[in-house]
Amino acid sequence: MKRFVCMICVFGLLVSAMAQTSSLLITTDKTTSLIFPFPIRHVDRGTKDVLVQQVKEADNILLVKAASVKFPETNLSVVTGDGSVYSFTVTYSGQLDNWVYHLPEMKKSTVATYANGILDNHRTMRGIKDHKWDMEASINGIYIKDNVIYYQLLLCNHSTIDYDIDLLKFYIRDKKKSKRTAAQENELAPLHISGNARQVKACDFSMIVVALDKFTVPDAKYLAVQVMEKNGGRHLLLKVNNNKIIRAIPLPDLR
Repeated sequence: MKRFVCMICVFGLLVSAMAQTSSLLITTDKTTSLIFPFPIRHVDRGTKDVLVQQVKEADNILLVKAASVKFPETNLSVVTGDGSVYSFTVTYSGQLDNWVYHLPEMKKSTVATYANGILDNHRTMRGIKDHKWDMEASINGIYIKDNVIYYQLLLCNHSTIDYDIDLLKFYIRDKKKSKRTAAQENELAPLHISGNARQVKACDFSMIVVALDKFTVPDAKYLAVQVMEKNGGRHLLLKVNNNKIIRAIPLPDLR
């Protein structure tokens, strides 16, 4: 994967780092340069008051300028090669302090890149599965990168009826439940989900990768992965113990 290469601006202007921001000031007599960490795939302007031009020699740089003075506030959206969407509120300014901005790599988009890359991985883990009425679910692999764990989930529909997914839920649950107390459940919110998490066609399969914040499970608990069918009864439950989670395969750095 191509990483952003720092480039000296031909205008000899000052370079300043800009964090992930939603505000951008532009003017008519100076060109603003936006430098993204990945190649630019699509640019959308709110109005024609914003002039944009991609640099042929560097596909991660976008030049921005105002077509008129004191135009109404508008917006600018840029989609980069890793799937990130950078959105800006654009306003006119007669005087600019900064003309060159380095846009940081979005954490969420990096997570999405890893998750998408895992979708086609071969099975690296066995023994975690559930099935009901010709519908089967299994964990094919568990991976880790920095503070994110990725779960590769395979759903196989061996029936002639489409399986519509109503709920895909991850939560920590007690292994044993006392008759006098309710089961303790701690739901985990996914950072990102890749793959088709809406439907598994008849006689077909769907691979899903779910990214979660890093965690381990106490001995008295397990990670429950629940898949529920919309308007149906083929509900599936996978139980992942800590001995499986700690065997997560480390992912390499993106290059």
